[in-house]
Amino acid sequence: MSSASETSKGTLTGRAAVLKGMANHPAIKAVLAWKPEALVDAKFDRDELTLTIAPQEIRAAAATVQAAGYNFFEDLTAVDWFPASPRFQLSYQILSHFLKESIRLRVLVDGASPSVDSITPVWPGANFYEREVFDLFGLRFAEHPNLRRILMPDDWQGHPMRKDYPVEGYR
Repeated sequence: MSSASETSKGTLTGRAAVLKGMANHPAIKAVLAWKPEALVDAKFDRDELTLTIAPQEIRAAAATVQAAGYNFFEDLTAVDWFPASPRFQLSYQILSHFLKESIRLRVLVDGASPSVDSITPVWPGANFYEREVFDLFGLRFAEHPNLRRILMPDDWQGHPMRKDYPVEGYR
């Protein structure tokens, strides 16, 4: 089994380069065995593997890497690339204690109606992270058990981490 830490190949950019250079990586093998078209892009840089997953496949991809030995959800964060399209990026940091490495699952989401499936059925610990992203960026997580604001007051207007949010708030 070849893991990222065993593969000091420098930077591999793009799906084809990563698949060629890291074909035996457990996360890559698992995703390809499950649904190759769900892996839309990949990058290996600074000993970090990032797998870009089709937005509609994030929950199943999370379950797939979990079954491959990535047993711990570490973090979820979002980036607003406004005015670029797709506008939002979600980055899920996933750890394998057995393999002693982490991977990043990345999803790019359109700004018109930003929504992806919740991964809380796979990792319940994602609950509050998804609520934070919803609260601050306005991304919805389908089938989330309790999607409501977590940091801002319930009556707050807008989502303050969006790049088009007014600097002084709405008045």
